[in-house]
Amino acid sequence: MADRRTGPVRSARRRATAAVRRLTAGPRTAALIARLAPRSVRTRTTLAACAGVAAVLLVASAGVLLLLRADLVRSVEAGGREQARVVSSLAADGRLPNPVPLDHGSDFVQVTDARGTVVAASGNLAGRPALTPAETSDGHGTFDLDVLGDEHHQRVTTLTTDTPNGPVTVRVGASLHTADTAEDVTTAALALLGGLLVATVGAVTWKATGRALRPVEVIRSEVAAIGGRALDRRVPEPGSDDEIARLARTMNAMLDRLESAGARQRRFIADASHELRSPLAVLRTQLEVAHTHPDPAVRAEMVAGALQDTDRLQSLAADLLLLARLDVTGRSGPTEDVDLAELVRGTAGGRDSRPHHVELDLAAGCTAAGNPMWLGRLLTNLLDNAQRHARGTVTVRLAFDAAAGQAVVDVTNDGPAIDAGDREKVFERFTRLDDARSRDDGGTGLGLSIARDIAALHGGTLTIEDAPVGCTFRVRLPARQAPRTGTGH
Repeated sequence: MADRRTGPVRSARRRATAAVRRLTAGPRTAALIARLAPRSVRTRTTLAACAGVAAVLLVASAGVLLLLRADLVRSVEAGGREQARVVSSLAADGRLPNPVPLDHGSDFVQVTDARGTVVAASGNLAGRPALTPAETSDGHGTFDLDVLGDEHHQRVTTLTTDTPNGPVTVRVGASLHTADTAEDVTTAALALLGGLLVATVGAVTWKATGRALRPVEVIRSEVAAIGGRALDRRVPEPGSDDEIARLARTMNAMLDRLESAGARQRRFIADASHELRSPLAVLRTQLEVAHTHPDPAVRAEMVAGALQDTDRLQSLAADLLLLARLDVTGRSGPTEDVDLAELVRGTAGGRDSRPHHVELDLAAGCTAAGNPMWLGRLLTNLLDNAQRHARGTVTVRLAFDAAAGQAVVDVTNDGPAIDAGDREKVFERFTRLDDARSRDDGGTGLGLSIARDIAALHGGTLTIEDAPVGCTFRVRLPARQAPRTGTGH
């Protein structure tokens, strides 16, 4: 019983194993082909060039051989046809000799009557029975005939003519040995020349590809040697203006951006550490004094100062997080159509009018695609900066530049003007130009940098423009305007 059960089980196992082998044969074959396939661009290019040249040579050689064969066969047929006409003319005149003399290029001649009896033949067919070609086309038959001691490939021309003794059939055989030999010699020569040509193309392609790819290997080696602390290194740029030179220039441009980003990050970390160190030290001092001082009034004053520094630290931390998010994401987040007039009106209206009132001059109907929260933060930072440094008034003007397809937002304050040489410095992180923009004014030194980054993420710009009094921060954003416009305050 055990043996009876074991037999079917073993058979099922064998069938399952065979099925698994069939299923895995395809992937294994594909994996083997992939493993054997050349991975070098140089090798693949050389093989492709050799294969292309070989294919072209094969087709061209086949055409040459066909044309050569056809021309040689036509020459043989012409000679045999001329011999057959001469013999037919002699037979028609009753002057047919026996044996029949052979012309140059003819191998044999045989003349038979209507009953198939040989009436005349060339000397090499004397005593031979009548020939019967295996196949005949247009008066010509091709077959192997062992009449001269060796096997010859013959082209037989057949003509029928009337004689005084009745109709006769003339067969003239012309050997294709010369044509076959010429074809064989030509085939061997083409094969040899083709092989040499393919080898030459392969060698030239291998060397040319290696020379062309040498700069790529140099670029690869240089990039591999560039680490996080060696971003000042650059890849060599070839003197040519080809794809590799453009690749090198693009790589160096990328390295420039990486070096700039690294320097900016290190400067940002150093500045952030410096900015955090002072308020933390002051906060610690205030808390230590409040903790140990016996006078409740002094303790209350110290705690109030600590709360102020805590608020400033919270603001600084929020700005740092926002800058990090802007640097990492590189995009403005979810976008929607934002009515800029309503955004400016809502942002200004939600602010305390102290210490300086904000006047509005808004063109209605300007709509920009963007993140309303971040655009609001841009306006808030500009208004904070303007109110911090204004002497009397802050003006926000919104207009539409139809020629550029942009909305123009000007935030102007009548405070101290900014020199032309310092107008880019104010957008650097933690930059304060003078005592008027000191740490006592409550700024973190990040607001304008954040505002410019937000404008750039929305495809716009933030610059400082000349103003009759004070300075103007101008924001340009891609926008569109409704057909009807108006002015609101």
